[in-house]
Amino acid sequence: MLRKLLIAIGVIAGAMVLVVVAAVYVTPWPGALLIRHVFEKGSADASAALEKHVPAQVTSELGLRYDPADPVALLDIYRPAIVGEALPPTIVWIHGGGYVSGRRGDMANYLKVLAGQGFTTVAIDYSIAPRATYPTPVRQANAALAYLTAEAQALKIDPSRLILAGDSAGAQIAAQMANIIASPVYARAVGISPAVGPEQIRGVLLFCGPYDVELVNFDGPFAPFLSNVLWSYSGSRNFRDHPEFSRMSVTNHVTAAFPPAFISVGDADPLEAQSRALAKVLQARGVAVETLFFPQGHQPALGHEYQFNIDQEAGQQALARSAAFVRRVASPQP
Repeated sequence: MLRKLLIAIGVIAGAMVLVVVAAVYVTPWPGALLIRHVFEKGSADASAALEKHVPAQVTSELGLRYDPADPVALLDIYRPAIVGEALPPTIVWIHGGGYVSGRRGDMANYLKVLAGQGFTTVAIDYSIAPRATYPTPVRQANAALAYLTAEAQALKIDPSRLILAGDSAGAQIAAQMANIIASPVYARAVGISPAVGPEQIRGVLLFCGPYDVELVNFDGPFAPFLSNVLWSYSGSRNFRDHPEFSRMSVTNHVTAAFPPAFISVGDADPLEAQSRALAKVLQARGVAVETLFFPQGHQPALGHEYQFNIDQEAGQQALARSAAFVRRVASPQP
């Protein structure tokens, strides 16, 4: 009996070692699934906390398919209760989740809050890693913009007043999509033909994103997480040597044609340096950039995705500042 028990313990221990080895050396899947579980819990909690802030009169149109050939290609639209003679600007939001998690529904309450500020808001789904790899989500974002433009009249959207937005991984995808639209050279290098013209994208809202692989701290406490998500998204454990994946480092490719940008990140976010670097490069290129950064030691400390907590002053400030930015850059042309 004891011998059988020892054998069983040995088998279990061996299996655990194999799982660890697989997670580190063979496949990103075990680590990605663990990250997905943690992120999904965090997203659910953040969404629930926003429920009390959702305006009562916002209307929703859910589950619209933006690409008939793609089962993942769904989007939701939220509209303000009162619309004037001119259609409001439309904020197209790409959700975060470290490329390995997230869904459009995670953004529902926050986008309803934004719609209450007088905007049409759109949440898009995209395929997540490791099952789908770069640049699949960028291609899907492009397809969503094509759909919103082609169906603008039916959807009651002004296709000339679009704002690209995103948080975390979604902010990187939004920034990359904006640069594809703005820079024909970059679009050709990535291999994506933009579905909309640069005049349609009035600005970008970018929160807490990773914009440059070379700025990732692979020696810090978040190194295992960062390595796993980049392995998952690139499809290569040696993602830093992957020539095509290097183009996702949008900071290295932006030009003066990049649209006006609102960039924000918390002081305690491990990706803080990424947002500051992108803002600095854009400003050096002559792009109109508005930032909302916080001094180190801010109380309370503002971690990753701080903007979704609008029970805090910083989250309220981010909401007010981003709404004012959208109104300014997307005002109707004279």
